[in-house]
Amino acid sequence: MTRRFDADFLIIGAGLVGLATAWKLLCARPNARALVLDKEHAVATHQSGRNSGVIHAGVYYEPGSLKARFCREGLQATYAFCAEHDIPHARCGKLIVATSPLEVLRLKALAERARTNAAAVEWLDQAALSETEPAVTGLAALRVDDTGMADYPAMARALATLVQNAGARIELGQTVQSVRERSEGVEVQTPGAAYSARHLIVCAGLQGDRLARQAGLALDFAIVPFRGDYFRLHDARSSLIRHHIYPVPDPALPFLGIHLTRLVEGGISVGPSAMLAFAREGYRLSHFNARDLRDMVLFPGLWRVLGRHAGAGLRELGCALSKSRYLREIRKYCPSVELEDLLPHPSGVRAQAVSRDGRLLHNFLIRETAHATFVCNAPSPAATASLPIGAEIARLALRH
Repeated sequence: MTRRFDADFLIIGAGLVGLATAWKLLCARPNARALVLDKEHAVATHQSGRNSGVIHAGVYYEPGSLKARFCREGLQATYAFCAEHDIPHARCGKLIVATSPLEVLRLKALAERARTNAAAVEWLDQAALSETEPAVTGLAALRVDDTGMADYPAMARALATLVQNAGARIELGQTVQSVRERSEGVEVQTPGAAYSARHLIVCAGLQGDRLARQAGLALDFAIVPFRGDYFRLHDARSSLIRHHIYPVPDPALPFLGIHLTRLVEGGISVGPSAMLAFAREGYRLSHFNARDLRDMVLFPGLWRVLGRHAGAGLRELGCALSKSRYLREIRKYCPSVELEDLLPHPSGVRAQAVSRDGRLLHNFLIRETAHATFVCNAPSPAATASLPIGAEIARLALRH
C-alpha cells in the first residue's frame, strides 16, 4: 500500500529563511504540497524580527564562502523584493571607521576582501571622513554605498502571504516535540498533531541543532546563544548620521561590533553587543532557561571558546552590565553621544554554531539526510541572504 503523506515538503521555522525556502520550492514545483510549522504565533519572531535591519553588501566574508556568495546575491534580491512588494527599504550606505593604527591595517585588509567579493568600497582619509560624517571621528574609513536597510518583519509577512497564496499551509503555535526519519519519509510530532512528509526542511535557528539531533544526526557542534543588546538614540539625535556607522571588527570573531544604524522607520539604533545568553530565547539579562543553561555548561566547546576569547568576553560582559561601558564603545568613533541619548530598544539573540573544539563557525552550514535538509548555522547576514539561501535549500530538497 502506498503511504499517504500530509505534505511533500514540511518546513519547520517561519522566519525569513524558512519562508523563503517554502516560496522557492513552490516557484519550482507549483503543485507540491508544502506545510510550514512554527512554535510562535507570528512569523519572524526571533532572529528575523530582532536584528539591525541592515541590508549587507558582503564586505566581511571569506571569499568563496556561502556567506560571501549568498550575501552578494541577496543584496540585489532583497532590494528587488522590497521594491516589488512595497516593503520599506533604502540604500543609505555605511562607513566602517578605523580609530587606531591597528584598525587602519585591518581596514585595508577588509578593503581587499570586499573587492574580492565584488563589493564596491571607497577609501576615505581622515579629512574625507570628517567631511562625509561630521559627527564621526577616526583615522580612516571605508564607504560601502550598496549597504542599506529594510523592514525584515514586513518582508517575512510578504513571503508568508506569497506562500499561502501559492497553496501552502502555515500553522503557527505548533511546537515540534519529536522528529523521526523513516525509510520512506519523516514524521513530526507536536502537542496537538502528528505530521508526515516526504521531505523535511529545518530552518529553526536557535533550536536547529536540537531538531537535527532528534532526527538522528551526529553533530560535532552546538548552537550557543549570544544576546545582542541595543539602545535607540533620542529622537533629537535622529539626524546625527547619514550612513550606518560601524567600527572595524575583530577578524577572529563573527560579530561586527557596536554600530550606529539608521532605522527604516526613522531614528537610529545603537548596537548590538554580543553577550553569552542564559537562554536561547533570552532577550533580557535576567532571562534564564534551565535546559538551555545545562546544555551549554555540558558542551565542551563553550568552555574552549570562552578561554580562547576571554578578553572579548569580559568586554561584552562589561557592556551588558554597564550602560557607561557601552557608551565608551560608541564614543570611540562618535564622541558626541551622551548617556541620556541612549533609550531602551528590543534586544536580539544570535544563534551561533560552536564546534566541540571551541571554534565559532563563521559560514552558513547545511546538512542533509535521505529525507531531510537542516540549516544548522545561518547567522548574519542571513536576513540579507534569505532569498538565495531559500533557493539553495529548495534545490537541495528537490534533488530528493
